[in-house]
Amino acid sequence: MSGQYQYAGFWIRLAAVIIDTIILMIIFTPIGFLFASEADMQNPFAWTKADWIMQAIGIIFIVFCWVKFAGTPGKRLLKLKVLDEATGNNLSIGQAILRYIGYIPSTLVFFLGYFWMIWDGKKQGWHDKIAKSVVVKEVS
Repeated sequence: MSGQYQYAGFWIRLAAVIIDTIILMIIFTPIGFLFASEADMQNPFAWTKADWIMQAIGIIFIVFCWVKFAGTPGKRLLKLKVLDEATGNNLSIGQAILRYIGYIPSTLVFFLGYFWMIWDGKKQGWHDKIAKSVVVKEVS
C-alpha cells in the first residue's frame, strides 16, 4: 500500500461504529414497528421474522458499503477506508463476507478480537486478520 494512508486505531474505529449504529437505528426502528405484531411486542426478547429481515438487510448493507465505498457511512464520515491488506484496493465480496463473519470470534472471546487492534502493528482486529483487510485513515 502507498504512503498516503495511516492505520486507523481503536478509538476512531469505535466512533465510526457508534455513528453507523445510530444511522441503522434511525432506519430500522420504524421498519421494526411496521413489521412487528402484537405477539412480538409482548416478548421483546424473542427473535421475530422482522428481526431476521432487518439483520439480513443490515449485513447486506454493510458488506455492500465495504465493497463499493471502502467503508460504511460512519467510517467514510471519519475519512476511514476498509481495504485489502496486500493491494490497497476495495475488498472483494468474498473478503467482505469473511470480514463480517470474523466479527463472531472477535466478539465471542470477551471482545478480545476488537481490542487486539490496540497493540497490533497494523491496528488489525481479528476480523481484519481473517479477511486480510486493514482500516486506514486518509491523510491527503
